[in-house]
Amino acid sequence: MKNEDVLIYDTTLRDGSQGEQISFSAEEKLRIVQRLDDLGFHYIEGGWPGSNVKDRRFFEMAGDLRLKNARLAAFGSTKRPDLSVEKCSNTQALLQADTPVVTIFGKAWDLHATKILGISPEDNLEIIYDSVDYLKSKSKEVIFDAEHFFDGYKANPEYALKTLQIAGSAGADRIVLCDTNGGTLPWELEEIIRKITVFIPPKHLGIHAHNDCGLAVANSIHAVRLGVRMVQGTVNGYGERCGNADLISVIGNIALKMKKRCLPDSSIRCLTRISRYVSDVANVPPLNTRPYVGRSAFAHKGGVHVNAVLKQPVAYEHIAPELVGNQRRVLVSDLSGKSNIAYEAKELGIRLNEDNRICRNILEEIKKMEDQGYQFDSADGSLALLMKKAIGEFKEYFALESFRVIDEKVGEHSSHSQATIKISVGKDQEITAAEGNGPVNALDNALRKALKKFYPQISEMHLVDFRVRILEGCEGTGAKVRVLLESRDEKDVWTTIGVSTNIIEASWQALIDSIHYKLDKDHAAL
Repeated sequence: MKNEDVLIYDTTLRDGSQGEQISFSAEEKLRIVQRLDDLGFHYIEGGWPGSNVKDRRFFEMAGDLRLKNARLAAFGSTKRPDLSVEKCSNTQALLQADTPVVTIFGKAWDLHATKILGISPEDNLEIIYDSVDYLKSKSKEVIFDAEHFFDGYKANPEYALKTLQIAGSAGADRIVLCDTNGGTLPWELEEIIRKITVFIPPKHLGIHAHNDCGLAVANSIHAVRLGVRMVQGTVNGYGERCGNADLISVIGNIALKMKKRCLPDSSIRCLTRISRYVSDVANVPPLNTRPYVGRSAFAHKGGVHVNAVLKQPVAYEHIAPELVGNQRRVLVSDLSGKSNIAYEAKELGIRLNEDNRICRNILEEIKKMEDQGYQFDSADGSLALLMKKAIGEFKEYFALESFRVIDEKVGEHSSHSQATIKISVGKDQEITAAEGNGPVNALDNALRKALKKFYPQISEMHLVDFRVRILEGCEGTGAKVRVLLESRDEKDVWTTIGVSTNIIEASWQALIDSIHYKLDKDHAAL
């Protein structure tokens, strides 16, 4: 590694999994490790083998990994105060994990030594020394996480510094300054780091910031600016309470803003992919507004913004989205201008022939419908159909004659739904009935059953998401609702929308748009 490298230490699989509703199986951890290693992450913390069976099993399986770039770390605490290192099960579990790197945390705040562990500050220093010294004697690379360092320094600077110095004298390869409570402000962090680097060179230090004040990324890159060489964090900022420093933003800022080397350029272009991959494994919906990689990170809605971006993207984009594997999006809404319409039409493969009148008509229709509760920036399928209707290219593949939905509940038994539908396709008519898990599902089943006779490709598409939002809650059960349906086939994913005071009617609108979009795009592909 070059001297100017910033080392990226990932603790998604340990600290990240302490976040609410975040959990990884041992097998999932292995898959994430391999992805992070492929990207060139320097350190990956796999878990705490002394705390649970799952992490011990992970380290057993990880023994077969052949990592190309990363060094795998096992995490744990300093030894227990009442036991020697040889008899401390936590310390021995770290050795049994058989990783090249061991990361241990120790108390850097005298309050934790006296009030939490119930020992003297001097005994705490001895514990730190013995733990680091023992692990170094076993030929391990040892990283010492100085837990609560910044709070400890503010309370008792002399003692907090001693904890770092004692770990260094025992042979710790790197000392990490932890803002465990996430309450340190950037100027406090700068002042403290400047004071301690008189005694410990910054190249031997790391930073581990929590996000309780929303400053974890800012504090991390501020530490890097001051010469700290290692940054610990998690993918997507997962972690306990408000989370940890988001390594996605940290890496983006270090590489693209500070112009320091942390990962290869090819890996920077994969930041969006790794963010969404870890989100998928964690079963947590991606945050649209996540910096650099969120779906909305380069999305433009205001007409003035779009007009400028189409001429010079730098006018409203701090970097090119392609640098992090993301892409530009132009949204269409009641805030849009003609530039939004022209851009979105092009993206949807619709030719408007630069006709300002048509663009203006489409824009006016969108503004009128959004006033009624529609939202086309999240309904690309319905937007495409609206545009095709405006230019006379929409074909109505079927028409509704009538439908009836019955939802019956008897006693404590589950409700039972049936739908009957009558449609016309050209001069032909079809009447069918179907059951379903609820009225909307029954209606969907009946419509598909009726259409398959005419359009067998309907069987290729599936509904993958169904979202309902109440638009005016003050109206109670009579409120208007917005329904969004996400559909997909083997090639595409699209979203359609419906709005009504009747949830079944709103669902029907979204449903027929979804099917019309499928039939229209298949026809266009012929």
